[in-house]
Amino acid sequence: MVYSIIGTGGIGGYYGGRLAQNGKDVNFLLHSDYEYVKANGLRVDSVNGDFHLDSPKVYDDATKMPVSDVVLVCLKTTNNHMLPELLKSVADEHTVVILIQNGIGVEEDVQHMMPKLQLVAGLAFICTAKVAPGHINHQCYGHINLGNYSCKDEARLEQIISDFNEAGIKAHCVEYKTARWRKAVWNMPFNGMTVALETQTDTLLKNKATRELIREQMMEIVRATKHMGIEGVDEAFVEDMIATTDVMTPYSPSMKLDHDFHRPMEIKYIYSKPLQIAREAGMPMPKLEMLEAELKFIEEQQK
Repeated sequence: MVYSIIGTGGIGGYYGGRLAQNGKDVNFLLHSDYEYVKANGLRVDSVNGDFHLDSPKVYDDATKMPVSDVVLVCLKTTNNHMLPELLKSVADEHTVVILIQNGIGVEEDVQHMMPKLQLVAGLAFICTAKVAPGHINHQCYGHINLGNYSCKDEARLEQIISDFNEAGIKAHCVEYKTARWRKAVWNMPFNGMTVALETQTDTLLKNKATRELIREQMMEIVRATKHMGIEGVDEAFVEDMIATTDVMTPYSPSMKLDHDFHRPMEIKYIYSKPLQIAREAGMPMPKLEMLEAELKFIEEQQK
């Protein structure tokens, strides 16, 4: 199968790099570091073993890329307005498009823009970042869950899972809504709190007050999902997420990096959409609503 990576940052560079290293046919769309990667290749420093792609297939224009069997969209959701233009030459009605993006409601909005796409949610559990042109630093974890939103080709989805696992990326198919909301249990507290308090994940959990606040924010999501009839999001999962983060390398989530580099933050899908859904279901999340308000204030001050 032919894979294309739309957005070769920390996520796209790592997953696409692993697939290419394992012999898969992978095309990479790059922007600022296109010339560098074309001349020097793609370097990935990883806890699972460093590697270098000497001559990856790189493009600086999506219209020059071939129609692909699978497209991994690794852009920030703040750039999703660009997807119709980026995907028109790369994806057709047979292509499986995996949105490896944060938040709730992403697939619904992308499907509205492009009704014929076969969409799958990609829930990446990974600490990785692009640290220099053509240079990805993978710190820990790396598995990915795939939640089927509108993919009709089950055989191709199974082949994608197999290709990921062959490349050393643990991958599983999971129920779509459960997967998106389970990811929100980690994303909603840690992304915003690291921005609001100018810190990293480890510091939040070492402090008694913020550790308890993180847990309370997570439990708001548990109560809301239970009220909405979404299974698999419970108190045991909250404790697992906290324990997992306790042993994680000190980490700045994607929203913290966006804030630090004065880029737009993904407030709409990480906060506003899920908070709206919870309110409409009659189960508001007040602590997370307060965090959303703080983030909107911080972003406004940066303009």
